[in-house]
Amino acid sequence: MAIKTALVTKQPEIGQLVRELRLSTELTQEKFAAALGVTYPTISRWENGHTKPSPLAIQKIELHLRRMGDQGRYLLQRYLEN
Repeated sequence: MAIKTALVTKQPEIGQLVRELRLSTELTQEKFAAALGVTYPTISRWENGHTKPSPLAIQKIELHLRRMGDQGRYLLQRYLEN
């Protein structure tokens, strides 16, 4: 089953979502980067709004959110619903 990349619809807020997801899972930028298969500077650039995640990275972020249960659903709703 393919994961929908609904996160693409609100790209300007993706950095905030990444930061909130990372903090809620109690991961450092380095550990979160390793979990997503990217580098630490990449996470930093996303969180600071300098760049946006690739479509593949967005899928991985969304997968992490879905695995979190209620907390992940809350974050998805917060950042995806108007």
